[in-house]
Amino acid sequence: MKRRFIQCDVFTSVATRGNGLAVVLDGEGLSDEAMQRFAAWTNLAETTFLLPPTDASAADYRVRIFTTTRELPFAGHPTLGSCAAWLHAGGTPAEAGFVRQECAVGIIEIHGDGPVPAFVAPKTHIEPLGEERVRELTVVMRLDPADVVGSAYLVNGPEWEVLELRSASAVLRADAAGAHFPTERCIGLIGPHEAGAEADFEVRMIDIWHGVKEDPITGSLNAAIACWRQATGRLDAPYSVSQGTALGRLGRVHIRPADDGRVLVGGETRILIEGALDL
Repeated sequence: MKRRFIQCDVFTSVATRGNGLAVVLDGEGLSDEAMQRFAAWTNLAETTFLLPPTDASAADYRVRIFTTTRELPFAGHPTLGSCAAWLHAGGTPAEAGFVRQECAVGIIEIHGDGPVPAFVAPKTHIEPLGEERVRELTVVMRLDPADVVGSAYLVNGPEWEVLELRSASAVLRADAAGAHFPTERCIGLIGPHEAGAEADFEVRMIDIWHGVKEDPITGSLNAAIACWRQATGRLDAPYSVSQGTALGRLGRVHIRPADDGRVLVGGETRILIEGALDL
């Protein structure tokens, strides 16, 4: 069956320098197995499938998000990329200026009224990471313990072990080559750039299991970190994040607090390929 397809690049203003996403616009009728097989075939960080919403009064469309190996309840760059693809293909939101996307964690609201499209960060569970886990990650990432200034365990669908470092240069020096864990561990690093830099912070996401994989730009991690900063009284103004630097990408994530206390996570999307596929 012919299905409409879009491939886009998310969280960048320069095509091919962000995080790639495949979007199947006509996902209805595909089995879970077919979705997972196609996501493995694209070999991108994520592939999404758009479907009619469960409740048309609550959402404009529903999205299912797959990595090459499993389905995710929520992810940031697939949220913005799927929304951009849906709009590009002629989707019309029920309320002008807002797109409401249904996913496994609930309804995600995407705002189009800011400098860049931005999704409302889902609620984030925050708890201490614990001294033992901090020490373990410091060793695994080959970090100077003196560079670690904060830590947290964050859950917003995905689970994050986050270390806050003294500087962006400390973030870029981190090296997990050869590390492995018996179960998957998703590690986030954040550190401030010097005043006057193009971005305020540098972020990296290191996925360690039976090897080490780094994600180019991670909306869900940046959303969780922003909620953590808000909960600790450190989100009183917008800030920008560069991510993907260690991989030669030009990822840019824009964080801003909303007047109603919510957190908005934004970025640009570039449509690179559109057409039809047999699936």
